[in-house]
Amino acid sequence: MTGECSRASASGPRRRDAGYLARVEQQQPQIRGEVPGPGSRRLAARLARVECAEVTCLVEPPLFWERGAGPNVWDVDGNRYVDLIAGFGAAVIGYADEEIAGAVARQARELQHAMGDVYPARVKLELLECLTELLPGDLGSVILSHSGSDAVESALKTAVLATGRPGVVAFEGAYHGLGLGALDVTHREEFRSPFAERLPERTRFVPYGDAGAARDALRETGAGAVLVEPIQGRGGLRFPPAGFLRELREICDASGALLIADEVYTGLGRTGHWLACEREDVVPDVVALGKALGGGLPLSACAGRPEVMSAWPASRGEALHTSTHLGNPVTCAAGLATLQALRARELPARARREGSRCLELLRRELGSIAGVREIRGEGLLIGIELDDPARARRTVARLLREGWITLCEGPRGDVIALSPALDIERDLLDAAVIALGKALR
Repeated sequence: MTGECSRASASGPRRRDAGYLARVEQQQPQIRGEVPGPGSRRLAARLARVECAEVTCLVEPPLFWERGAGPNVWDVDGNRYVDLIAGFGAAVIGYADEEIAGAVARQARELQHAMGDVYPARVKLELLECLTELLPGDLGSVILSHSGSDAVESALKTAVLATGRPGVVAFEGAYHGLGLGALDVTHREEFRSPFAERLPERTRFVPYGDAGAARDALRETGAGAVLVEPIQGRGGLRFPPAGFLRELREICDASGALLIADEVYTGLGRTGHWLACEREDVVPDVVALGKALGGGLPLSACAGRPEVMSAWPASRGEALHTSTHLGNPVTCAAGLATLQALRARELPARARREGSRCLELLRRELGSIAGVREIRGEGLLIGIELDDPARARRTVARLLREGWITLCEGPRGDVIALSPALDIERDLLDAAVIALGKALR
């Protein structure tokens, strides 16, 4: 296992030779029967007997996945799909990537668990060194965890320790996770209301994109942090006005509040930058990362400026914020291999280039279709907003039956989201655009 984050570039233009065309053809959807098929339906019936009914929606039996490779997943009935959302963005380099799978297998054979905050594995250190090398500015002090929600919890605790001010200014439409701390800064009422009695209610919500409202809220509440998604993901792939992040940076600098960026969805190359904040040359005080970091395994991180993170007391043998599996060697190996591959293959730059091209193609192919309100995106994070949530659901269902996996996002479910693997082949992405056009007409 190497700790070096820098590796020789393996990227470059791919020729459309016979081998390339054959590979793309083998990645196209292949549906053999009904979707979901009988195998998925049988497994759904079994799942209903053992899983809490709140977790997996069984109104329409879900697909049960069996395996994956590159941009594809296969269900238990042998149908092959193109996953255009990369498993909520976590499979940032697709499925069963040889480098990531190899790193996981080697680590699992050598050491599958370590006492991460007492006797850590070497690979934890190597991951942290690589991550802090790639992040912009001086985000050089990190707390590892398991999910994006966990990373947000770490960031919120950091803000309290660093400022002594527990309040937070967050934004309408925000989704930051479902732990009780993260839930308090999540705006969506369907998640909040069942647990309202357990929430501290220390968050002031203001309209997304309105820096002036954030400034006023800071003055009125004396909050210690502004928490923002550079692009709202589950909020419907909403983009703020240009200059919004820069204004928030200035407001936080003037007030002494921390600027916390939730880049769980947008971070690590998805938008064409290591952090989406970079498009406005903004470096937050603290950033929450997840999804892509583990390359498909559960891994997240809260990274901050050393002077901010030094508000945490030095451990004397009992960490204030830890867990049994912090710095798990297998997930750290996956994270390190993912970061190395993203860098070596220059995938953030590729996401920026291919995302711009795909966005132009989508606007050309779909822009004139009645009911398509807006097509927006940054890198390979793209949203297609429709005028009717029911139509969005029907379109996603039709695409699924034809072998293309997408999702509806936004509080109304009226945005079709695309967040494919960053190395998805250009011709396969073009075929997806054609399929979208057919499904919407």
